[in-house]
Amino acid sequence: MTRIDAKFAELKAAGKKAFVAYVMAGDPDYETSLEVVKGLPSAGVDIIELGLPFTDPMADGPTIQLAGQRALEGGMTLQRTLDLVTEFRKTDDTTPIVMMGYYNPIYNRGVDTFLADAREAGIDGLIVVDLPPEEDEELCIPAQQAGLNFIRLATPTTDDKRLPKVLTNTSGFVYYVSITGITGAAAAQAADVGPEVKRIKAKTDLPVIVGFGIRTPETSREIARVADGAVVGSANVAKLAEGETPAQVLDFVRGLADGAHSA
Repeated sequence: MTRIDAKFAELKAAGKKAFVAYVMAGDPDYETSLEVVKGLPSAGVDIIELGLPFTDPMADGPTIQLAGQRALEGGMTLQRTLDLVTEFRKTDDTTPIVMMGYYNPIYNRGVDTFLADAREAGIDGLIVVDLPPEEDEELCIPAQQAGLNFIRLATPTTDDKRLPKVLTNTSGFVYYVSITGITGAAAAQAADVGPEVKRIKAKTDLPVIVGFGIRTPETSREIARVADGAVVGSANVAKLAEGETPAQVLDFVRGLADGAHSA
């Protein structure tokens, strides 16, 4: 059982929904990023989604693209991202961390080397948005053999014919993208999301967590009511981009977490 599996079991036993927060590793710099990540659990975050900076983030909107650029310009690398997780684990051995990014940096490092290093650092799961199920032998299956969850995205365009393929070899949870398009592009609507979550849950026992388009505690609550939890990313990243302090960002995150937990 991974930390992700244990967290969902704990939440289910408590009758609570999950709140997942995304931040970009190294944005706006390593030290600030580490301070934010360290503060997320006490702000109510159940699972941390840590962005791996990449030069060509095709699934991300301008907010997260710019965060990745700032991180890269500040010297953030895959190794530094692993270092950040290692540092986090010195004081927190229970909060799950999912690394979200693209395959190129992992491929460049070498899959076996990366997976060994990720495990050692304390990463629990991976979301690699540019590797479809047809490429499971590339990273998904080796990751699961190494003890990491491989989390897949389902979207409004994932029809009933495609869904079984998406769910095959997925573990940890299913990340349902509430909108068509890029991150931060539109607001999530519970009325649209609810039926889609039911459709997915009819095909899997995994929790279904909804992300993209959640910016307020109210939306976080509404989405968590129709799913197993909510993910917020661009809204958190935007606060850092506006120059808010880690304490201010964490206060904002706490409100979002409270929203999901009150569902």
